[in-house]
Amino acid sequence: MSSERTDRRMLSSPPTTSSAAPHLPPTMTSDLRRVNMESFWREVRSIDEEIDEEGEEEEDEEQKSIDEVELEEAWLMEAGLSSLVTPSLSEEVPAPAEVLLSTLTRQQAATVRRRLDNYNQTLKTRNRQPIRDVRDVFTEPDDEPAQRCSPPPSPRAESSSSRYHTTTKTIRRKTHRVRSTLPPFVFEDQQHASTPTHTHSATRTHPLSVSWSRQADWLLRDSPYSEGVAEHRGCGTCRDCLRFHGTDGGDVPFVPVAPSQGLVSAEDLSPCDLTRLGFISHIELSTFLLALGVQTKRPRPPRRKTRDSGVFAVPLNSLLEKDKKKFPEVKVPVVFQKLLCTLEQTGLQTEGILRVPGSAARLKYLRGELDRCCAEFDWSAVRQVEAAGLLKLFIRELPTPLLTHTHLSTYRSVLGVSSVVHQVQALQLLSLLLPEENRETLRALLAFLRKVVSHQDQNRMSLWNVSMVMAPNLFTYSQGNKRSIAKQREEMEEAVGGAHLVRLMIIHQDLLWTVPSFLLSQVRQMNQASNQKQFDLTKAKRRLLRRKNDRNQITELCAGVIRVQAPLHTKVSMAIQLDEQMRAKDIITRFGCDHSSSVQHLYEVGGNICERRLHPDCLLLDVYRVNPRCDWLIKP
Repeated sequence: MSSERTDRRMLSSPPTTSSAAPHLPPTMTSDLRRVNMESFWREVRSIDEEIDEEGEEEEDEEQKSIDEVELEEAWLMEAGLSSLVTPSLSEEVPAPAEVLLSTLTRQQAATVRRRLDNYNQTLKTRNRQPIRDVRDVFTEPDDEPAQRCSPPPSPRAESSSSRYHTTTKTIRRKTHRVRSTLPPFVFEDQQHASTPTHTHSATRTHPLSVSWSRQADWLLRDSPYSEGVAEHRGCGTCRDCLRFHGTDGGDVPFVPVAPSQGLVSAEDLSPCDLTRLGFISHIELSTFLLALGVQTKRPRPPRRKTRDSGVFAVPLNSLLEKDKKKFPEVKVPVVFQKLLCTLEQTGLQTEGILRVPGSAARLKYLRGELDRCCAEFDWSAVRQVEAAGLLKLFIRELPTPLLTHTHLSTYRSVLGVSSVVHQVQALQLLSLLLPEENRETLRALLAFLRKVVSHQDQNRMSLWNVSMVMAPNLFTYSQGNKRSIAKQREEMEEAVGGAHLVRLMIIHQDLLWTVPSFLLSQVRQMNQASNQKQFDLTKAKRRLLRRKNDRNQITELCAGVIRVQAPLHTKVSMAIQLDEQMRAKDIITRFGCDHSSSVQHLYEVGGNICERRLHPDCLLLDVYRVNPRCDWLIKP
């Protein structure tokens, strides 16, 4: 039965560029020789035996690629451009699409145009009328880069207006006015590979304790990843490859930049900002991979059984919906947290943890007990190997994979990128595209796996061992019975490829949830453009607002002064003069929030952001310069 099973995710599907096995980066060729595959295939056999033991039946249908029309339509909808492929009463581009298109760079806009044009052309070949002609959206042809191998122009020499696409038909009259209201962003790329990236605060507040060559300061650039790799496709290398790759790229992580430099984690943004971040990340990821010469093709998701009750085979959002009735702030399913907690308390020093399988019969019994009544389950009776087995079983049986059906094929395509730094950048964009419940659960899992590796002297689980064991659970495989030599080689390369992805995510997990500066800049621009449309008020309303502003002039102090609101505290409001060194935690201290029963945070609200929770070490003057019209609020 296991040899015929076709519900095989991402890494078992053939590459889109050729029928051969995927080309692995140079950094992985030595790994093919030195990695012990025994742990990997033991895990695969264990998975197959558990499924056979339970007698589960999976639908045996061929994994087919999505129809081209469906593929392009799905891509445009995931990019927030559903109005371009659905009927509309308006002749012009609807407002949501107009706002999004106005924030794209030229390369990003070219990707959208290519997708929309391909969608329309495919419809025409099937005698179907396109919803919107590409000429109704874009008024000028996009110029392809003339030279692929020339160094990218410095952002200092390139103005913001020349970088961004401004040719959507309905916004040409307003684009310049909208952009001019947005303050310039302070992060710019370095001029030379040997010179650190400078901001007005970087050299002052963040003494480097590691080599700058491994500092992930590409997060601070105001230009997208896709703009810096145009020469990579033609020459096989680019500035980042030369700068960040030493003689041993190995397992040395890229070190995150200091929080004082203004970066934000995905969890610190409001749902509205996250939605817009997802649209732009989706477009940028496609543009980035295309610039690297990597093609992706999404297979049709297999139909899998979903349960409404119990713990296993239940969607993450359903589990969280139940958990939030008791724990409103929970972000990771309680049962998943319990499994991790059990392993952390008793299993980190256990030899072979995650690798040594538990009894299949015992796992079946424990699974039944958890499904029957998770709230009254006796966790003290669970051994370490059983907790590890339940953890992997929980991940495997999710109706929607932890990395989602939508993005599994894209994860596989990352293996076609020869540069580790670009692989990490692509994985970062993919992580930002995951639904919140998937992203937070993956985050908890990777944090646990890093703890397992940190105890490798006791548990004998190195980084590669952990990666090889977890890869079959995140990317399901089947050994099969009738395998040719070529098939065995392909399976081995796929196995090492999956382990390579898991390894990269464990090593660089602190970067995966960080929003690059250019993405946050584009979200701000999108908010600014959206807000501009709402300013079309009547003259009477404008006069009323002007009078109200006149009455409030007494509170409008000089530049660099903010008014912080703290409605839940004794001091409700306070005007504060910002200086170069003031951080968010300093404001919290002034309001006496250090002794509060709950942790208090400073939020940036309004202006060109919906809501953003500021890191305690964030420099406030930087935020003020980027968003001078925002409100400042203290709350949990």
